[in-house]
Amino acid sequence: MAPSMIQCGVMMLVFDFASAGRVLWKLKERVHSIHEQRAERRLLITHKSHLIEGQIHQKLDHFNGKNMDTLPQKFIVNEAYWKKPDGPVFLYISGEGPLSKFSVLAGHYVAMAEKHGALVVALEHRFYGSSINPGGLELLNLQHLSSQQALADLAAFHSFISQKYGLTDKNIWISFGGSYAGALSAWFRGKFPHLVYGAVASSAPVQAKLDFSAYNKVVGHSLTEESVGGSYKCLRSVRKAFVALEAALLGGKEMKVVKDFGCCNVPKSPEDRTELVQSVADIFMGSVQYNEEGVMLTISQICDIMTNQSQEEVYDRLVELAAMYRAMAKEPCLDISHQHTILNLNKSTSGSFGYRQWYFQTCSEFGFYQTCDDASCPFVHVLTLQDHTQLCPQLFEIPEHTLPMNIAFTNQYYGGAQAQTQRVLYINGDIDPWMELSIVRNGTRVDEDRAIVIHGAAHCADMNPTHSGDKPSLRQARKEIERHVVMWLRSAAWEYRP
Repeated sequence: MAPSMIQCGVMMLVFDFASAGRVLWKLKERVHSIHEQRAERRLLITHKSHLIEGQIHQKLDHFNGKNMDTLPQKFIVNEAYWKKPDGPVFLYISGEGPLSKFSVLAGHYVAMAEKHGALVVALEHRFYGSSINPGGLELLNLQHLSSQQALADLAAFHSFISQKYGLTDKNIWISFGGSYAGALSAWFRGKFPHLVYGAVASSAPVQAKLDFSAYNKVVGHSLTEESVGGSYKCLRSVRKAFVALEAALLGGKEMKVVKDFGCCNVPKSPEDRTELVQSVADIFMGSVQYNEEGVMLTISQICDIMTNQSQEEVYDRLVELAAMYRAMAKEPCLDISHQHTILNLNKSTSGSFGYRQWYFQTCSEFGFYQTCDDASCPFVHVLTLQDHTQLCPQLFEIPEHTLPMNIAFTNQYYGGAQAQTQRVLYINGDIDPWMELSIVRNGTRVDEDRAIVIHGAAHCADMNPTHSGDKPSLRQARKEIERHVVMWLRSAAWEYRP
């Protein structure tokens, strides 16, 4: 709503969701950890002196006037660049993970804030990070976790910041978000147009989808993209390798597979075998989604391994790749226990990174299940929709037959891919699988006033700080984003002139 070598520079703490296996979720956690460590080393202490961190008490249920319960919600403000009293406000919307102070200290929108004298404010999403009550992940309390409640939180936060800083109509608000938070940015503009003048929605999946088989279709296509080091030879090799893996699992060579892939345990059930295949597939999915962000192997490196003729068998190349992942992630073994997955999703303590909360939202609102049911999937077809949806009643007592209705409501409520909200700019990289659920064109043509598609870019790449190794297409996209922001600021200044 979700990843050789670490490149230099401060990276943004943008969370991208996934309803796939635990490996991809662990890669998300690694994004957070690596980016935060890198930013901590490079950002000047003087910048941090302008930060204000605090909590506001939000209504637990904005839509029930009789419920007086509240929950604490973390916010961070960066006052360093604000040109008082009439400078704009840049709202960073946090998604399905903890909010870090580096979200208001680094990133393309922070660079724009410095240039245009903006106050940078950020709000943590309810039920993630520290913005949760004790016992908040118990099933009874999860009913208050939704995108609608999150948007109401943002509206209340807008009022809080406006009062705290004495803001007026002259202080123009622009929202920014990436991935699920990118969708929230677009939806906030759509539902509260009087509060936010314009919205930048990076890699924003605004179209909820139950069976998101197109995710792996794009993964396969991106593995063929020559501009990022892919090739059709690479894709063919990946396909053959997974066929060989499946044949070994089903052909009496299970113990060899366990040894080859460094599994923590022997698969005891078909679900365990599915976990194994999913975990290996996650390495490819993460490498495409996070390509060149320094948290996983790049597409180029993956394809070098998968087409390396020194390893005659494609199966052996897959084994080598899994070993490289374990070494990079510092995983002593590959956990393929389906029971462990269920236990992790059932943890009701607030210390978790967000795995349980996000899966609840996929069941109650979005779907986004990355299946391999489509013929275009580069992996074997053991990753089915039912593998995902059967967890909804098991974990949250949400019947499987209600999921299509939940997703239909989300698309009807927000408009899905047909939303016609003005002054929302959608940014997508063309190798990012999540582009399939965003808005990239108007009819058959790219609408340059509404969408920017960045050739060769991955998930939320535009939100990162500029770097000497950035592709020309990415540099140009950031110029276009700033052009829109400047245009909005000028237009608003004209509208709200005395």
